[in-house]
Amino acid sequence: MADYPTSKELIDNVNYKLPKKGWMDTPTTIRKGMYCYAGNPKSLETVGFPNARQWNPLDEDWKLPENWQEIIHNGFKERLENFRSFKIFMDICVRCGACADKCHFYIGTGDPKNMPVLRAELLRSVYRNDFTTAGKILGKLAGARKLTLDVLKEWWYYLFQCTECRRCSVFCPYGIDTAEITMMGRELLNLLGLNIDWIATPVSNCYKTGNHLGIQPHAFKDMLDFFVEDIEELTGINVAPNYNKKGADILFITPSGDVFADPGTYTCMGYLMLFHYLKEKYGLDVTWSTYASEGGNFGSFTSHEMMKRLNSKMYAEAKRLGVKWIIGGECGHMWRVIHQYMGTMNGPADFLEEPVSPITGTKFENAKSTKMVHIAEFTADLIKHGKLDLDKSRNDHIKLTYHDSCNPSRGMGLLDEPRYVIQNVCNHFYEMPPNTIREQTFCCGSGAGLNAGENMEQRLAGGLPRANAVKYVHDKFGVNMLGCVCAIDRAALPPLMDYWVPGVGVIGLHELVANALIFPGENKRTTDLRGEPLLGMEDEADE
Repeated sequence: MADYPTSKELIDNVNYKLPKKGWMDTPTTIRKGMYCYAGNPKSLETVGFPNARQWNPLDEDWKLPENWQEIIHNGFKERLENFRSFKIFMDICVRCGACADKCHFYIGTGDPKNMPVLRAELLRSVYRNDFTTAGKILGKLAGARKLTLDVLKEWWYYLFQCTECRRCSVFCPYGIDTAEITMMGRELLNLLGLNIDWIATPVSNCYKTGNHLGIQPHAFKDMLDFFVEDIEELTGINVAPNYNKKGADILFITPSGDVFADPGTYTCMGYLMLFHYLKEKYGLDVTWSTYASEGGNFGSFTSHEMMKRLNSKMYAEAKRLGVKWIIGGECGHMWRVIHQYMGTMNGPADFLEEPVSPITGTKFENAKSTKMVHIAEFTADLIKHGKLDLDKSRNDHIKLTYHDSCNPSRGMGLLDEPRYVIQNVCNHFYEMPPNTIREQTFCCGSGAGLNAGENMEQRLAGGLPRANAVKYVHDKFGVNMLGCVCAIDRAALPPLMDYWVPGVGVIGLHELVANALIFPGENKRTTDLRGEPLLGMEDEADE
């Protein structure tokens, strides 16, 4: 991270003083380290997005269509007519400022245009100019302005400085969902081919291969088989899974990031171990798919239509395989899509059964429409009914705190189930301050497609509030591990911790479960899944 400011320099650069001029008169400067590269034209062409071409955000000429203003105006009008919530969110904000200091990017940068209210005003100002009588007559006096090239660039710069985490919405007295405004703004930008590559290429990959990383089916299987070998070496148990098995009870789908990179790979190993345990002890028949090999949905950072297209593959695969219902892995935006959009977007999935655990008999009524259950709920239910043999002491080398991932917590209310699991697999668990967890959790700073390398300064600034809360429990209790239920968190939080709170690692929920899970006939465990010696086993682990 030598190209980025030190943590002290970054904090010293935060300036909360308001500019001398009003926000409309304060020009935007697109700055290196604070934006992602433009979308690759080949990726845009794959999914049929318009105006695919090479362009650079730092160039004066963004190579837009001649009628780009007309395209945006018509796209804006169409969305106001089709999405009543969008129209309401454009009209009802009274600019009370309740959301102003709730955004992690504002806290980490001091840039007023990262206040949620002002980021939304970027669109509202054009809305007033084009679609309201007051705006047309009074112009700037009514908070209206014309859509110019500078305004368009300002949109692009700040709409891709929002992770759609929805923390600001928790504090809005009118219930305005600013993330929905960002989603609409990004949809409009996509009409001109103004996406970023960290979103455009994963979307293209998912369209072609079934997952964001572009992993081919045979490679996906090879990766899981590699994990199976590692687990057998540790436990003496062969946990080989089913692939594409027709007639299995359950289809399991997780983010491809957990198959590809540490520390998510250890979470993936945890899934394999849990499902094998349940198969041997209770006969549960779970299959993985090498075609629907992605739970995440970067389409949701692009457009509603793309979100729908990428979501549909999971249900098409469930139908093809003839499973009863689906378990979804630890992911963030995957669950916002499933919980908030799937029911009306591609559902209800009536060809699947209403999810009932064949082991405990629990009916997951919250998944009645989607037929998809979060694995944290599934595992918590198993523990509550005494169906897992667990040794909590195997995680005694870990002093854990828990990061509520934004979308599962605020998007679907998954707050208590992960904590219930943690309390049954860990002896040393410490909560961060109340105003930084549960519904008020702070974002990792890299969600909604911003987990790139070229915008690292932006990510480190946006992650400051989360890191600050981790530092509190690290200093007070000696916390050395940050738990989470999101693949993007597992990718984004390690560099954030290295930068702000060195000495704190990142771990998924089911890695903790797998460490604690006792298999009949297994080898004596001396290390955890990462090969780290268990407490009291240091000498044996070295042998």
